[in-house]
Amino acid sequence: MKDEHQNRIRQAVRERYAGIAGQKAVGCGCNTPSTINSDTGISAETVSRALGYSEDDIQSAPEGANLGLGCGNPRAIAGLKTGETVLDLGSGAGFDCFLAAKNVGNSGRVIGVDMTPEMVEKARQHAETNGISNVEFRLGEIEHLPAADNSIDVIMSNCVINLSPEKSAVFVEAFRVLKPGGRLAISDIVATKPLPSQVRHNLSLVTGCVGGAECVEDVKQMLWDAGFKDVRIESLAQSREFIKEWFPEYGIEDHIVSASISAIKPV
Repeated sequence: MKDEHQNRIRQAVRERYAGIAGQKAVGCGCNTPSTINSDTGISAETVSRALGYSEDDIQSAPEGANLGLGCGNPRAIAGLKTGETVLDLGSGAGFDCFLAAKNVGNSGRVIGVDMTPEMVEKARQHAETNGISNVEFRLGEIEHLPAADNSIDVIMSNCVINLSPEKSAVFVEAFRVLKPGGRLAISDIVATKPLPSQVRHNLSLVTGCVGGAECVEDVKQMLWDAGFKDVRIESLAQSREFIKEWFPEYGIEDHIVSASISAIKPV
């Protein structure tokens, strides 16, 4: 029964983001049609500016890579260095991967993992069209990462882990593939108090980055249990301003917030 429920969530997430990949305009995911569409005139670029991306970030990414689906800027806490190997969990059309590729340079490498074939194909096309050779995109689930043990310097993720029905497995896998001393740099949605059942069990809210949010202390415990140290979760209070526009009829801004999550794999 548990496996059936988890598979239902994965399939719903895959279908939703396949639909996003197939359209030119943004309008789903974390930033729902109420906040991004042609009627409101709010663009993915506007959302990215609000999340802390610079104008250079926005303009330097391949056209179409930024779908406005994030809830923060994980690169801001990643401290990426030249030559590092970076893994992006739930890489979508590749926006954060392409920006990270600039940070690590030609001697570095960026790997994006996404379970939606349409997103992987879209990201690969962007890389090929723009001649970006230090990035690759792999099809896979973040609970079962297609990466070798102890091979990654930094793991990033932007508003994706909340979508997983097995978050503990995601953190265990992250720990496995990180090198000793490797670090996590995650932007995600977390709950500041238990979610109402009508939110937790609403599949459209789960796929919209809301219903699957875990409480802050539970996320910390999952990271500790996976083996991480120096776990830090910093809530971004200002995020409630854009969160309240996602599903205004539910008042979700009273229950969730965007957060920066960092941790280190011990040496």
